[in-house]
Amino acid sequence: MKEKLITELKTLKWYRFLILLAAGCINAFGVTVFLAPVKLYDGGISGTSMLLSQITPDYLTLSVFLLLLNIPLFLFGLKKQGLAFTVYSLFAVCIYSLGAWLITDILPIDVSVFSPLAGNDLFLCALFGGIVSGIGSGLTIRAGGAIDGIEVLAVIFAKKLNITVGTFVMIYNCIVYITAGLILQSWVLPLYSIVAYGAGLKMVDFIVEGFDRNKEVMIITEHPDDICKALTSVFECGATKIAAKGGYSGADKSIVYFVINRFQISRMRDIVHFVDPKAYVTISEVADVFHGAKIDQSET
Repeated sequence: MKEKLITELKTLKWYRFLILLAAGCINAFGVTVFLAPVKLYDGGISGTSMLLSQITPDYLTLSVFLLLLNIPLFLFGLKKQGLAFTVYSLFAVCIYSLGAWLITDILPIDVSVFSPLAGNDLFLCALFGGIVSGIGSGLTIRAGGAIDGIEVLAVIFAKKLNITVGTFVMIYNCIVYITAGLILQSWVLPLYSIVAYGAGLKMVDFIVEGFDRNKEVMIITEHPDDICKALTSVFECGATKIAAKGGYSGADKSIVYFVINRFQISRMRDIVHFVDPKAYVTISEVADVFHGAKIDQSET
């Protein structure tokens, strides 16, 4: 057991801690400068911490609840998520908590009643609070961790409840927003909080998967050699041929698999239809592409 822990600790990368440092600071900025001053709520444990900090004594601040709620959850998920993930996540949460404390209690910035940048405009606070905190969350995921313990709960309990991880997180956030609405006797702030959550969720997708996703093209054709030759000569990249058989006709066919960007779709379509007018083409988004990457054995 001890040897396994030492092996996992050796996989930790110093540059990831730099990314997590930036991620925690960015998340703290988004939450404390845009959301918390106007009583909007982030998603997950962060949102729960914000709500609890508003209805409990002043000494129980957002920073305190971030540590009290997140640390036990990450330790609880240690066995399932692994030591590296847990260390990265705890570091990010600690930076997030420290950053929130510095902004609210140390730095000469008044974030008690309004946002220093967006004032009392709830839509701007929700939009930019979600975007900025989403950037922080996305960077944390790219670095191999998580900045919110709700993701650990989702991974552990979603399968037991026969729901997806995304559904689990959504249900949890709905409970948080409904609870906030009942406590505040108003649904305006919880509804704007949903806007913030949506903006943050989209920004996480952009950071993790990229702003401009590649497209995968699957071409079912009887002329795979001609299509491969035409595509590779024009786009100067490889294509893969996969043997296939028609499910209805039983005829021998081939599938040509090809990855392009969105600006190449129109030209690709013209080339394929010129070579084989009867070709069947499907285009889908791909989240990420790894090509010729050298694998770091210390991380496997």
